[in-house]
Amino acid sequence: MANDWIVKYDKWNSKDHRLQEALCTLGNGYFATRAALEMFKDNDYNYPGTYLAGGYNRRKSNIQGKEIENEDLVNWPNWLYLTFRIGKDNWFSLDDITISQFATRLILKEGILERKISFKDSAGRQTTIISKRIVSMHDYHVGAIEWTFIPENWSGSITIRSGIDGNIINNNVARYRDLNQDHIDVLGKDEIDENSIYLVSRTKQSLITMTQAATVRVYENGEKQSLVHKLVDKEKFIAGDFQLNCNKGQPLRIEKLVSLYTSRDFAISDPLTEAKQKLHRLSTFEKISEDHTISWSQIWKYSDISLESHFEDQMVLRLHIFHLFQTVCHNSIGYDIGIPARGWHGEAYRGHIFWDELYIMPFINLGHPELARSLLMYRYRRLPEAYEAAKDIGCRGALFPWQSGSNGREETQKIHLNPKSGRWLPDVSHLQYHINAAIPYNVWHYYQSTMDMDFLVTHGAEIILATALFWSDIAHFNEQRSRYEIHNVMGPDEYHTHYPDNEKPGLRNNAYTNFMAVWVIQCALDVLNILDDTCHEDLKCKVWVKEEDLARWYDIVEKMYIPFNHNTILQFEGFEELKELDWDYYHSKYGYHLRLDRILESENDSPNNYKASKQADVLMLFYLFSSTELKDTFNKLGYDFDPDNDIPENILYYEKKTAHGSTLSRIIHAWVYARSHRKLSWESFKQALMSDFKDIQGGTTHEGIHLGAMAGTLDLIQRCYSGLDIRDDVLWLEPTLPDDIKTMKFHIRFRGHWIFLTIDHKKIKITFDKGWANPVKIGVNQKTYLFQKDDEKEIIYN
Repeated sequence: MANDWIVKYDKWNSKDHRLQEALCTLGNGYFATRAALEMFKDNDYNYPGTYLAGGYNRRKSNIQGKEIENEDLVNWPNWLYLTFRIGKDNWFSLDDITISQFATRLILKEGILERKISFKDSAGRQTTIISKRIVSMHDYHVGAIEWTFIPENWSGSITIRSGIDGNIINNNVARYRDLNQDHIDVLGKDEIDENSIYLVSRTKQSLITMTQAATVRVYENGEKQSLVHKLVDKEKFIAGDFQLNCNKGQPLRIEKLVSLYTSRDFAISDPLTEAKQKLHRLSTFEKISEDHTISWSQIWKYSDISLESHFEDQMVLRLHIFHLFQTVCHNSIGYDIGIPARGWHGEAYRGHIFWDELYIMPFINLGHPELARSLLMYRYRRLPEAYEAAKDIGCRGALFPWQSGSNGREETQKIHLNPKSGRWLPDVSHLQYHINAAIPYNVWHYYQSTMDMDFLVTHGAEIILATALFWSDIAHFNEQRSRYEIHNVMGPDEYHTHYPDNEKPGLRNNAYTNFMAVWVIQCALDVLNILDDTCHEDLKCKVWVKEEDLARWYDIVEKMYIPFNHNTILQFEGFEELKELDWDYYHSKYGYHLRLDRILESENDSPNNYKASKQADVLMLFYLFSSTELKDTFNKLGYDFDPDNDIPENILYYEKKTAHGSTLSRIIHAWVYARSHRKLSWESFKQALMSDFKDIQGGTTHEGIHLGAMAGTLDLIQRCYSGLDIRDDVLWLEPTLPDDIKTMKFHIRFRGHWIFLTIDHKKIKITFDKGWANPVKIGVNQKTYLFQKDDEKEIIYN
């Protein structure tokens, strides 16, 4: 029977290897290392990448006569390097051998990467290497490799070389290669003792210092061998060569243990001192692995989602959980990091923080509230920069950046390369001000799931009020319409940056943006009503909200303009006047998943001319809000909105006009179809589920996973198919399981309680763990039930 806890690859394919490197990356919320082969440096198929959470650096480049500055997630020195040679032969190379077996196993339950390679060299010697690798979840400063080296039919001497390679640049993304990608200097390197080395590196601009230290141990027949290395000291590279004797059929076990510290760490003296001390204290690979596995078991205990469905669906869903917690987990709490759209798994999007957290935070809110709070603090700490960004465009309040990195300035690139045409083009995606709704939305929903009033008062409320003040300022009143409008923005679609007859960037009245501005302002008014008078006044003073601002807010939430064409919510004003695209032609020529922006630009055309969306835009509203919330808001704005008819009509309209050029798009479509078309919902869910695993988005996964889509699939199970919604202090459950899921089981954390849910097509079993929190209400079929610790109820809902 197939094991749905193990990701398997059973052959060597150089073309697929970089994809496997990303999918089999190991991390612990502090650093992550790609699944590159230890024996090789950066080449056509192998890319060693080690990334520090929040480890950014800025570099200037000259492109087409213009100096531009980009901030990148830095690829640090390669601690993996471990290779060998037999006798005086050349160092191990795939070109010199015939592979008889090559198997890779990512063991999700234990967080261990295993490889087995059996090969024959030109001398007829048959050798097997079984490698295991961990990035410790227990001690996040530790990584380790274990080789079992088996000379199957020969005896002789070998040399093992264990090194740390500082000859590193950022080279993971081909379209960035014209940019300056040289981010680190090697400050020092040396031996620590007869089998240990270290290397100290530092980023060139941000001046983050990292020390990596490594030691090697060898065991034969369970006995530790006495080792003395020959030091190999080259430019930006340090290694030790170990001479060993092999006996036919007798395995050698080789351990490489590594410690890693940086100047960003807490409670340290300096990275070099700490790395040396940690290395000295490490015991064995077996002990490190045991502790690491226990830590993973504690994560899985409350974070696993069990599906009675197809084996591959279950396995890939667990892969998504695995990568989420390798990116952010308990080790991340207190560190000043956000949630990168591509994980710490590669260099795409330069490791920046986007709106993808809108898809990621719900799963974390309902399982790991302390982690959620820590991640929201990343945004709070960057409020000063957001205040300045709003001021720069003539507004009060706070404007968060579309792309965020180290300090919260706008990191969106000024120009970007279209790899299809080879042309560098202006990038105006910083106009996606809707990020300024995603962040307060996450703050409010964290509060709803936790009732963390302390966070709301001290941090969250300021974010909500500051963003509301920005939306109030950027909106202007159109006397002819007697409506407020927002101009010069981009929506989530991203394809449309300006009107066909106007090169000035920005659109008028993007429906999603305008609706979300209303939501944020209404949320701010609700927050002020929650707070006591002292907090209320203190907060208004801090954010500079005046009484006339509050009057304006009450006016905006009743008079914001939303563009409609009969019952169709227009993506933006003027959308209906654009040309129709010949979808059949482009699908037949370029396949189902289209990057129309690149395709059309290479044809000297533009998606700005067409009714064509990269991803869900208007439909985002049906993802974020219930039909009741939508109806109430539209009605308050003075628009007739009938959810039963208007939601399906809008879904049908935009489904025909969406290219699904983003992995996030299928998440939204799976969600909005969940109640009306379960089969279509499941099809979209499956495409989202497999988007990285099968790399269906045009071969981009090797540059880094798509964490928003991964977490989005978890959220579809946890909230969408369970019908989970928090309203009026009640946790409501209204399941709509797809036919392909017979049963689903998972834990959630709600207001201090651990709750275990078992849901099938007829009933829900709700089990409360032992706890200390106050009783809470859970609603099913319009009826509410009071639950306390140790309670268990089985409720028939269908």
